[in-house]
Amino acid sequence: MGKVLRETSRPSSSASPEVTTSTSITETVNGSHQFKITGYSLSKGLGIGKYIASDTFMVGGYAWAIYFYPDGKSVEDNATYVSLFIALASEGTDVRALFELTLLDQSGKERHKVHSHFGRTLESGPYTLKYRGSMWGYKRFFKRTALETSDYLKDDCLSVHCSVGVVRSHTEGPKIYSIAVPTSNIGQHFGRMLESGKGTDVNFEVDEEIFAAHKLVLAARSPVFRAQLFGPMKDQNTQCIKVEDMEPPVFKLLDYIFTFQALLHFIYWDSLPDMQELTGLNSKWASTLMAQHLLAAADRYGLDRLRLLCEANLCEDVAINTVATTLALAEQHHCFQLKAVCLKFVAMPENLRAVMQTDGFEYLKESCPSVLTELLEYVARDSEHSVILCRHGNEAILDGSDVNGRRVKQRL
Repeated sequence: MGKVLRETSRPSSSASPEVTTSTSITETVNGSHQFKITGYSLSKGLGIGKYIASDTFMVGGYAWAIYFYPDGKSVEDNATYVSLFIALASEGTDVRALFELTLLDQSGKERHKVHSHFGRTLESGPYTLKYRGSMWGYKRFFKRTALETSDYLKDDCLSVHCSVGVVRSHTEGPKIYSIAVPTSNIGQHFGRMLESGKGTDVNFEVDEEIFAAHKLVLAARSPVFRAQLFGPMKDQNTQCIKVEDMEPPVFKLLDYIFTFQALLHFIYWDSLPDMQELTGLNSKWASTLMAQHLLAAADRYGLDRLRLLCEANLCEDVAINTVATTLALAEQHHCFQLKAVCLKFVAMPENLRAVMQTDGFEYLKESCPSVLTELLEYVARDSEHSVILCRHGNEAILDGSDVNGRRVKQRL
C-alpha cells in the first residue's frame, strides 16, 4: 500500500514576527478644598485629641476631610501645638495619594506655611492610607503661641488650603479602531421638517398670519401644547388655533409675530434664531426686547430651557432703558436670579434716577408694587454699606457698635 505524505508549512525565517505594545500609565487625579476656621479663640480648650472637621469633599472617587486640633492631637505635647491632618472619609483600602496642607498668610505677603508631597521626589513613594479614618498630617503643625501672633490669624480666623492627588494606574493597549462620532443633529432634522412644511397638521393664527406645524413635535416639546392638542380639554378646532399676544402695551414695541416665529424655531431646532435676521433690526435694544417676549412665551408654554436661555441673555444686557420692564417680567414669571441682577443694577446710585424716568419704571410701579419695597431695601443696604466704609476709629456706626464690635453710646 502506498503512503500519502502531507507537507506541513513552516514559518519562513525571513518573515518579521508581529509585535504588539502596551503602556502602563500612572498619574494623579487632583482636587482641592479650602477650609475656613472662624472663632479660633473660642475653639481653644476643646481638649487634646479633639478636632474641628471640614465638610467632606470628593477627589479621585474618595471622600476626604480636613481635621484641625486646636489643642493638639498628642497628650505628650500638652496643648503646645495645633495639629492639622487630612483624613480618608470614605471606605477604601490601600488608597495611595499625594497631599499638600497650606496655612494661608492673610496679610497679603503670600508667606504661606506649606507642607507638600507635590513637586518633589519621594523616597518611599506616595502615602498609603489603609482604611477609612486613616490620616496624613502633622501633630506639631504650628506652635500655638507663635500662631496667635502671626499673620496666619486674622479677625480670629484661620484659612487652610488642602490639595489631594489620588494615584491611579491603568494600562493602554493598541487601539484597533478609531471612529469619529458626530454630535447630535436631531435639531437640524426637525428644523428642516418645519422649513419644508411637509406633514404639518395644525395651523396657528398670529396677528392674521398663519404658521403651520406638527402636533407631535409640539406636544413632545411643550406640556402646554400637549394638553392643548391631545389632552382631555383639547381645543375643539385644532386645525387653526388663534394665538393671542398676552403681553401688556409697554412690551408691544416688537411684533408678536416675530416672537412666535422664534418660539417655533426653538421648539424644532433647540436653539435661538439669529435675532437680526429675524427682525431686521441690528441693536442690543431689539435683542433685549425679543428676549423679553420669548421669556414670557417660554413660561407660557412650559419651555424651561428656553426660559433659562432668555434669562441668561437678559442678565448680560441689563441697561437703563430696559431694566425696569425686565424686572417686572422677572417678578411676574418667577425668575429669581434675573430679578436679583436687575434689583442690584437699579439700586446703584448712578443708575437709580435715570431708571425712574423711564416708561418701564411707571409700568413696574403699577404692575409690581411689591418689587419697589425690595428695591428700597437694596438701596438702603447699599447706603448703609457706604456709611460704614466711610467711618473709622471708634465712631458709632449704624448698629450702635464701634468697628471692633464693642457696644458704644450713640453720639448726639
